[in-house]
Parts: sequence; structure tokens; C-alpha cells
Amino acid sequence: MMATMLAGIAQFERDLLSERVKYGLVTARARGKKLGRQPGQRPKSDKLAPQVIEAVASGRSYRWIARDLGLSKNTVTEIMKRHRQRSS
Repeated sequence: MMATMLAGIAQFERDLLSERVKYGLVTARARGKKLGRQPGQRPKSDKLAPQVIEAVASGRSYRWIARDLGLSKNTVTEIMKRHRQRSS
């Protein structure tokens, strides 16, 4: 019975915390704040972009390019996506 009471109190506290966080996010949006991860500098991927583009043009796979250059596959994909947007 004691464990059930403590679990109920813990759930109530979790609900209060969740409610406060949601309210804070709503008020921040209402004040015009940008939420989430902000776009930033990409010095490493920008520096390696020409090598990535050249390697893709020669037929290498994104995974091998990423492994050879020390990037993630997703970074290679993003570099190519930006390159295709610029060239179209």
C-alpha cells in the first residue's frame, strides 16, 4: 500500500513537471522565440565538400566517403543535398 501511494505521488509530480514545461514552451513561442536546434556553422563539412562532391561524381558510396573523410553518412548526404540545391 505504501508503494502504491509513493507511485501515485511520483506520477502526480511528473504530471506537474510536464505541464510546466509545456506551458513554458507555449509562452516562449508566443513571445517569438525560436525553439529547437538552430542552424549554425559547418566548418568541417564546408571544408570537405569539394572532396565529397568529387568522390560522389567518381561513383563512390556515401558510406565509404564518410569513412575515408571522417564524416558521418548523414553529413555526406547533407553536403550532396546542398550541392544539388545550389546547382539546380
